[in-house]
Amino acid sequence: MASVEIYRYLSLSGKDIPLDPEGFLVNMGDWSPEVAERLAEEEGIVLSKEHWEVLRVLREFYARFEQAPAMRPLVKAVGQALGPDKGRSMHLMKLFPGSPAKVGARLAGLPKPTNCL
Repeated sequence: MASVEIYRYLSLSGKDIPLDPEGFLVNMGDWSPEVAERLAEEEGIVLSKEHWEVLRVLREFYARFEQAPAMRPLVKAVGQALGPDKGRSMHLMKLFPGSPAKVGARLAGLPKPTNCL
């Protein structure tokens, strides 16, 4: 396994959680809903029920395929799990501005998706 550079720590409940230079968890096992909330706060996002639905889809996708989805597979997975209204790029952009696949994966405690800039 390749080593990951620790860039900074996220302090939460007396524990320092290592993050890489792009803000992804160094150890996926450090993820918790509280970690997601704190990472979202750094993005200026307040996690709603809709955010949590997508984070759940992301984590289930990773459990099944052992990789975080890029944008197209994310849109498809969300559409299949949550319906066509939520499985649209525009909906995901509103929830996770910038790069929904990258930001969503980061908040879900997953590695950076392949093919994400």
